[in-house]
Amino acid sequence: MLTLTLNYRFIAKWLGTVALISGCLFLPSIGWAIYYGEYAAIPGILLASAIAWACGGVFSLIGRKASNRLFQREALAIVALSWVVIGLLGALPFICTDTIGPAGAIFESISGFTTTGASVLDNVEAVPKSILFWRSFTHWLGGMGIILLFITVLPYLGAGGKLLVKTESSGPDPKAVRPRVKQSAVILFKIYLGLTVIQVVALLCTGKMDLFESICHAFGALATGGFSTRQMSIAAYDSVAVEIIIIASMISGATSFALYVGILDGNWKSLFQNTEWRALILVLTVSTLLVALNAAGYLGEPQLTPPGAAAAAAASPPSFAHALRASAFSVTSMMTNTGYTTDDYDTWPYFSRMLLVVLMFIGGSAGSTAGGMKVIRSVMLLKMLRHRLETTFCPYTVRALRVDGHVISDDTQRGVLLFVLAYILCFVVCSLVMSLFGLPYDSATSAVATCMSNTGPGLGLVGGAETYSIVPPAGLLFLSFCMILGRLEVLTILVLLMPTFWRAR
Repeated sequence: MLTLTLNYRFIAKWLGTVALISGCLFLPSIGWAIYYGEYAAIPGILLASAIAWACGGVFSLIGRKASNRLFQREALAIVALSWVVIGLLGALPFICTDTIGPAGAIFESISGFTTTGASVLDNVEAVPKSILFWRSFTHWLGGMGIILLFITVLPYLGAGGKLLVKTESSGPDPKAVRPRVKQSAVILFKIYLGLTVIQVVALLCTGKMDLFESICHAFGALATGGFSTRQMSIAAYDSVAVEIIIIASMISGATSFALYVGILDGNWKSLFQNTEWRALILVLTVSTLLVALNAAGYLGEPQLTPPGAAAAAAASPPSFAHALRASAFSVTSMMTNTGYTTDDYDTWPYFSRMLLVVLMFIGGSAGSTAGGMKVIRSVMLLKMLRHRLETTFCPYTVRALRVDGHVISDDTQRGVLLFVLAYILCFVVCSLVMSLFGLPYDSATSAVATCMSNTGPGLGLVGGAETYSIVPPAGLLFLSFCMILGRLEVLTILVLLMPTFWRAR
């Protein structure tokens, strides 16, 4: 009987390449350090590159005689471990420049690469511009990474990966993308770069941001990340024009990049014919109106206080125009899992806050830079529920489940249900773990929800106007794990936690 073990040498060789590239990616920050006269940061950045290159050399040495045998287990290990390695190495510029401590630096780095946007920085303006650039650059790199992962790796990862490609690719068979992987990657990179340039120029034209701020916020908005160069985030600019551009950027990042390919091919109708994109826009529109009406006092009852507690002074609700402006930005930010803020939504009515949490779970489109469970899965779950309800009173009715003309197989349906079950189970378990670090239930659960959905700000102690600096180091490391867990669609990480995954077969 043939016994197969993991090709550890090939995995090490791949991780060596990741580490070597990571060291090179630190270097653009030196240009900004020179431009802003931050010469004290340059030795730290160079030291970070040297450490990354040394790690890359060690990994490459281990994998120098690796065979090219690659199966599904190696692919899963490479994907998961690559995100871990680049997240750890990405913390080096923060550590080597004495900007953030080790645990916080790892949290900040993984938050950047997973496009989460959660931060431990309590005074962003005091951080060197060169380090702020690296911080935002991790968003842009992470957003591009998840798009390339969608095209090149997910088709090989079973039902969970096939689901995303089947619902968004041009053909029903995900294997059809294999001969066009390199071509697809180049096209996607050009689209991603083009959208970035458009957004940088648009933000510059507002007159509210200089080139540095425009680049950093374009990185954060398109990658649906959320890191800002201001502690008050987008609220610091108090500009309707900036908010409209950021909203458009966040929606463009949360749109499947496969649709952009169709538009470039001249099929402009593909955007409006896509069920997932129409559902995304519909949910954003309805949720914006509901939150605006609730925040302005036209929807819902006044908030209750516990018996015996002193009634809080009821602040007069904002005008509907202000509530609509704030809700449009916050709803888009939370559903696209970006995390930029213009208002402290922790002061909003309970209904609005709960709806924002629901939206962050739903997330953006499959094949986009957004996180969450994805809109297409929600659409499929609703279709599956309707189908099941119909069969209870019409058991002999035979009807295929379709999305955009594609028949959803039983295997895909089971994959969706398994993913949602695993996602909810991980959320519950991780929330319990976070409560061990002393966080109240609303902060603990929202911290896990935002990290798993790659959104960033949560509620309570980790709300939109707060940071994660209050979380102890062990809690930050655990939340970093939650970010990678959510970014890689849960199952990719869970299989690595099974002892049988690493044994010979």
